[in-house]
Amino acid sequence: MLRRLLIIVAIVCSAQSLLQAEDWPQWRGPNRDGVWSETGVVEKFAAKRIEPKWRVPIGSGYTGPTVANGLVYVMDRQTEPKQIERVLCFDSATGAQKWVQTYDCVYKNVGYEAGPRASVTIDHGRAYALGSMGHLHCYDAKTGVVLWTRDCGDLYDIDMPIWGIAAAPLIYQDLVIVHIGGKQACVVALNKQTGDEVWKALDDRGQYSSPVLIKQGDRDVVLVWTGDSIAGLGAADGKVFWRIAWKPRNMPIGVPTPVISKDRALFVSFYDGTTLLKLSQTHPAAEILWQRVGRSERDTDALQGIISTPVIQGDYIYGVDSYGELRCLDLKTGDRVWEDLTAVPKARWSTIHFVKNGERYWMFNERGELLIATLSPDGFHEISRTKVLEPTTAQLSLRGGVCWSHPAFAERCLFARNDQELVCVDLAE
Repeated sequence: MLRRLLIIVAIVCSAQSLLQAEDWPQWRGPNRDGVWSETGVVEKFAAKRIEPKWRVPIGSGYTGPTVANGLVYVMDRQTEPKQIERVLCFDSATGAQKWVQTYDCVYKNVGYEAGPRASVTIDHGRAYALGSMGHLHCYDAKTGVVLWTRDCGDLYDIDMPIWGIAAAPLIYQDLVIVHIGGKQACVVALNKQTGDEVWKALDDRGQYSSPVLIKQGDRDVVLVWTGDSIAGLGAADGKVFWRIAWKPRNMPIGVPTPVISKDRALFVSFYDGTTLLKLSQTHPAAEILWQRVGRSERDTDALQGIISTPVIQGDYIYGVDSYGELRCLDLKTGDRVWEDLTAVPKARWSTIHFVKNGERYWMFNERGELLIATLSPDGFHEISRTKVLEPTTAQLSLRGGVCWSHPAFAERCLFARNDQELVCVDLAE
């Protein structure tokens, strides 16, 4: 009887552990919002440099890892003996390679050629990978078998953004939705089982920001920031519910994902500053609450970030400005509350990726450092910092290189990459 009871307890504990060990199946986590809900992780680091649980060699690329069902996915680029993009899958516990798929991909009119940009999206046993030139593949997530493929560049006559295709695929019910910048097809939805087109929308230029799903009244809406506007599209049919023009002064350069907090939506651009929208909660509609932009990339106002997606906490915004200045803004007005220069060294396009875990933030900066901190109107309060990766130069040769790819947090671990390796760091307490 006692033995049977112990077995039951062990099974229950194991099930609870599995439930708590959260996956990171798409760009910025389970809900695409940069929130990590796992418990049982460290309060502070034991050393200034942390030794990974495992590390594996990979090629260059900006693609942030994704993690689902015990597997880790990432993309890279190889140029010898010919130009290819690769989709790689590893065992999350050991780093053992499970499968790799390659396809020919010659980069044309793409700056910063280090490799693919968009994170692989995992959904119901399938992996959706979108390359820099618009190649979209659907794989069996466990085996790597190709289920279908579409060359979006040819199909939709993409007006290629100068930095290539970067927005991660978004799953909605039976659709995979991609932001690609095609002619009269800036945003396209395909049947996720077959790859057949279901709808296409907008004749805007494309840019790099990944779309997100929101609810307005009883309608599911895809919120997308293109190279010419911010728009709310019917998730099921692509109908343009609303569209707010936002023409860039220089070039489409929006990388950060839209940040949603209740009925607010925040957008940050390097050259064009910050826009805050009010989203209707009763029907699909939106209006501008405020827009702020400085006189130049050095003389900035509000936030003029390039890669980092900011966060909204309560009545405040926290984000990284054009040269790495960590700032707090008043959500209502955009007025600056404070600025801090210790989280990441000051440099053009200096970057931090924010992930919220309880009351704390895990902040992965471009120097390959992982910080644990709290953010409040009183200031930035660093709790602990450790070195995870060395910067590499394929993405940016200046300042000794960078680590620009967004990490994944899953299974009480950090999964991070540079242009030479993918590492797994144990964060369990």
